[in-house]
Amino acid sequence: MMMTCMEGGHAGVTAQRERLGAPWRDSGDPRVARAMIAPESWFQTLPRSLQLELSRRVQPRYLHAGERLCARGEAPDGFYGLSDGILRVSGLVEPGTEALLALVQPPHWFGELGLFDGQPRTHDVHAETDAVLLHLPQAVMLAVLEREPEGWLHLGRLLAGKLRSVFVSFEQMQMLAPRARVARRLVMMASDHQVDRPTLRRELTLSQDQLARMLSLSRQTVNEVLAALEADGLVRRRRRVIELLDPERLKVDGMSVGS
Repeated sequence: MMMTCMEGGHAGVTAQRERLGAPWRDSGDPRVARAMIAPESWFQTLPRSLQLELSRRVQPRYLHAGERLCARGEAPDGFYGLSDGILRVSGLVEPGTEALLALVQPPHWFGELGLFDGQPRTHDVHAETDAVLLHLPQAVMLAVLEREPEGWLHLGRLLAGKLRSVFVSFEQMQMLAPRARVARRLVMMASDHQVDRPTLRRELTLSQDQLARMLSLSRQTVNEVLAALEADGLVRRRRRVIELLDPERLKVDGMSVGS
């Protein structure tokens, strides 16, 4: 289960949709707008003029579970906002062996790196579940940024937040004990680094095997760590769901460098 974006009631959400224009009207699907109207979305940090420019040009895109959005080495095709579903970001460590890097949950915007450098995609992205996205094609996005150059600053902040997460992941791999690595990754996945005031998801949709692959730990080790965290009242496990019961204590666990 994902954190709801419908805070403020149906009337407030409807008003936001009317103000921003209506890519969802064309599709008849209310899920489409989530990447724009969710309070925790990066889109909500943008100035009003840029919000309007982008909202008038987004194109809904639907993926079925298992369908590929983009592949490593492909030319950048624009900027995306994930409104519904889960995306899997991965690479190949050797032919036929996938390295799971992240499971992306909404609202999440991505593709800004290719706007800055125009270089090919760095990873594969597939739909882990059926997914709904907003797409701003490369040429369209660059044209908007030419008219609204302040947008580059906001894209830079988005990219900087992701870069910080990469450095945290490196630290996890090099310094932290398994319990701290698991705790820190759960908190990082629950936090939204795309906004200035992070919000927390209380439920993460992922399996223990996926968590183990992201952390380069064995499934047995992750299972033992999660069992210990559950016994301490920090998390609760359900089928393909990890519920965070005490995020603040999890943060403390994630700061521990000892064994």
